[in-house]
Amino acid sequence: MTSPLAADPPRFPVSRERSMPVVFGAGAGIGILGGMIGLGGAEFRLPLLIGLFGFAALSAVILNKAMSLVVVVGALPARLAAVSASELAGHWPVAVNLLAGSLLGAWAGASWAVRMRSATLYKVLAVLMVLMAAALLATHLATVGTLALPLWAQVPCGVVAGFGIGVVAAIMGVAGGELLIPTIVLLFGLDIKTAGSLSLLVSLPTMLVAFARYSRDGSFAVLGANLRFTAVMAAGSIGGALLGGLLVGVFSDLVLVPVLVVILLVSSVKLARHD
Repeated sequence: MTSPLAADPPRFPVSRERSMPVVFGAGAGIGILGGMIGLGGAEFRLPLLIGLFGFAALSAVILNKAMSLVVVVGALPARLAAVSASELAGHWPVAVNLLAGSLLGAWAGASWAVRMRSATLYKVLAVLMVLMAAALLATHLATVGTLALPLWAQVPCGVVAGFGIGVVAAIMGVAGGELLIPTIVLLFGLDIKTAGSLSLLVSLPTMLVAFARYSRDGSFAVLGANLRFTAVMAAGSIGGALLGGLLVGVFSDLVLVPVLVVILLVSSVKLARHD
């Protein structure tokens, strides 16, 4: 099967030297925005990879996935300091329930992404960005209640939700925290702080499965050709996320979240129109 990259090469050759300060600054800016609302920022990094740096859709997804993986690993120690490992261990059934679906979803999503025509993938990414914008609004500007489902209903709902989140995370190259956190609160009744830490423990193996699936495809070569680019932007993202965490509260969510939602919606329109 011909890789989608062959049919839709990036506007700039992937081997082209780029200004590393610009790459670092872009990663840091995304990290700061995400850090101020408790996210890694991968949702905002994806349109930047496509629009500013000229990567084709699938290339951008794979690079975004690699950077998301690095950012999640970097965020784990801080989250474990906020919520102890022993406390999280008490909620292991929740993680297992979601992973039962998300691991399958990640493999399926990555498989679908590598088989899609590039024009189709751009439109799918546009729709998913609208979904992320809605999740952002729901998580940060609305009160997420709980469904209080009986165990016999809770378990299959967790598997189905996990599968959907795994698919979205794989196709967008994100960790999926913006979808996992409200899902954990809604289905399992945990508080936002615990849900945020638990989401990382679900995200990490889910991303590794998607990564493994992408590594089987020829398009994965884009990562090897852009290791320096990826490392510099990931470093900027981690540094920015740490700074953003220190700036929490400087801007009200009532101001910041709508701005981020507009960014996602504008990006979705641009992706939908992408040839």
